Amino acid sequence: MSKAKDRIATALQYKSEKQVAPKVVAKGMGYVADAILTRGQENDVPVYKDAKLSQQLYNLSIGEEIPEELYELVAEVLIFIAKLDAGKKNSNG
Repeated sequence: MSKAKDRIATALQYKSEKQVAPKVVAKGMGYVADAILTRGQENDVPVYKDAKLSQQLYNLSIGEEIPEELYELVAEVLIFIAKLDAGKKNSNG
């Protein structure tokens, strides 16, 4: 089990009509990471767990768009989220 201080979380935002790539809107370690995850859960934001990707995103600054070398990995996350959203719509309707 990882220690509280070892946990990291990064939140991305992507508005395809306004942005070329997703950007980092929040990041934190330990208890701040926990708060980001809690806030996401409260707002029904899907969580995708990938330690390596999380570390790469954590190294970016808040407000910074993801670099081109992360496009493919983040695209996989966006596909994952789209499938979750589609499943919720199908189960609610």
